[in-house]
Amino acid sequence: MSGIVTNIQRFSIHDGPGIRTTVFLKGCNLRCFWCHNPETLSTQPQLQLFPNRCIGCGACFTRCVNGAHERVDGARAFHRELCKACGNCAETCYAEALVITGEDKSAEQVVAEVLRDKPFYETSHGGVTLSGGEPLLQFDFSYEILQRCKAEGLHTAIETALNFPWQRVEAILPVTDLVMLDIKLLDPAKHKECTGVSNERILENIRELGKCSRPLIVRTPIIPGMNDTPDEVLAIAHLAAQLPNLLYYELLPFHPMASGKYDSLGIDYRARDMERPSKEKMDTLVAYAQAAGIQVKHS
Repeated sequence: MSGIVTNIQRFSIHDGPGIRTTVFLKGCNLRCFWCHNPETLSTQPQLQLFPNRCIGCGACFTRCVNGAHERVDGARAFHRELCKACGNCAETCYAEALVITGEDKSAEQVVAEVLRDKPFYETSHGGVTLSGGEPLLQFDFSYEILQRCKAEGLHTAIETALNFPWQRVEAILPVTDLVMLDIKLLDPAKHKECTGVSNERILENIRELGKCSRPLIVRTPIIPGMNDTPDEVLAIAHLAAQLPNLLYYELLPFHPMASGKYDSLGIDYRARDMERPSKEKMDTLVAYAQAAGIQVKHS
């Protein structure tokens, strides 16, 4: 069993309890306009171009068999529509101005890398977290990774938006110790405007998860002008408070550091001019969420 992985991040402390290894899988079925990881949206490998790193050696011109790279009026030009993401140009780019994001790996390879830090998981009560993108989009691959990790005695977690039929969500639970889920907005029309999909199925899955024994962490990314009001956050907190298996509710402030990733992929970034919510703003929202009677955290 194999799948497409964008990154394996060791010593992660923000994706579940303890020290963890977070495996970022490629592909997502939402299109949140503020996404911090645009390299995980497509299910296919992609070429990232970072012009500021280019040293002008011209090696990519000869390595590309599709004519995606050429020199025009003394300057390099990249024709993304011709790129097949074969990786030939990236292999020869010593300056790392060209980088392939998305690598085919077997579940065995992924787990072998995860197990390198097993002693740290044991001492910190950590483990492995599948993230993305959306790990349930590569369901069979995700299941095998988690199953192998469980067989090694590791704590397992997934980060998911739950935008799937309940049967798929339910099927991953036997190999998942913790579910970290997003509630971005409660209004279906606004949710569709901001993410490309309605949230009826997501909210129904959340209610179904509330009937299970699996521990849950609910998270809301705080996006300026979208869901950064006390009323919006308190409403989501009240919904989270109805989940008997809730560990805590977490507010994640938007950050504007993804611009370079969007530029490298040739993707328009609608949140480019947004600013990170202030500490005072986040503290206020936390205080309102706590009125729902649950534990609330924020980064």
